[in-house]
Amino acid sequence: MSSEKRPVRRAIVLAAGNGDRFQNPSHDSKLLQPLLGRPLLLRTLGAAHEAGIEHVTIVLGYQAARVRALAERAASPRLSLSFVVNPRWQLENGVSALAARDAAGDEPFALLMGDHVFDPEVLARMLRLPLAEDESVLAIDTREVPPSVADEATKVRRIGSRIVAIGKDLRDYDALDTGVFVCAPALFDALTAAQDAGDTTLSGGIRQLAARGLMHGFDIGDAQWCDIDTVSDLAAAESALAAGLPA
Repeated sequence: MSSEKRPVRRAIVLAAGNGDRFQNPSHDSKLLQPLLGRPLLLRTLGAAHEAGIEHVTIVLGYQAARVRALAERAASPRLSLSFVVNPRWQLENGVSALAARDAAGDEPFALLMGDHVFDPEVLARMLRLPLAEDESVLAIDTREVPPSVADEATKVRRIGSRIVAIGKDLRDYDALDTGVFVCAPALFDALTAAQDAGDTTLSGGIRQLAARGLMHGFDIGDAQWCDIDTVSDLAAAESALAAGLPA
């Protein structure tokens, strides 16, 4: 990483998916579901704002009108919101990220998952990292976890601070992907290259950056984070967060 510093005050939040594994009777977007009394999406937006984000572009898809109406409750003079719709929201999350290309502009931005809960201080520290042009960084968890947890997670492998491999099927890995990124606009060309090769995942674009030596890992230490995929994940996260335990 270079000594150059640049402020990051913009974020993209991916909120387009329908959460196939989140089997609730109403079939509502899981982003509308409360975690300790606060809907998941509002928790994500609140954490981003607390970290220093001033403008968020939200990528919508499934139940777009309802998700947008919920998000607009978080808008304020200190946190402005804009929206883009991914008409192909049924596809992988790399398609949703690429849908925000025009809204992102030519400055670095945070990239967040609407269904991931994270410690705002982690993102705040990442926003201040001195990244060189075209470099991006992913918050990673290097703690040991049970095999059942690792099996469900996206995993990374590093050489020094640089991420050299990422994917759910990695057998040789040293950390988990928490879904919190600070990215250079170079991500969009990387996503395009990945999709041209038939890979529509966000991880496909990150692999393209990693192959060019442009992807770093940022160890979150003892900070909490949760990836809410299922109803049981939501219940487990509530219990862990309420008790102050690692999630």
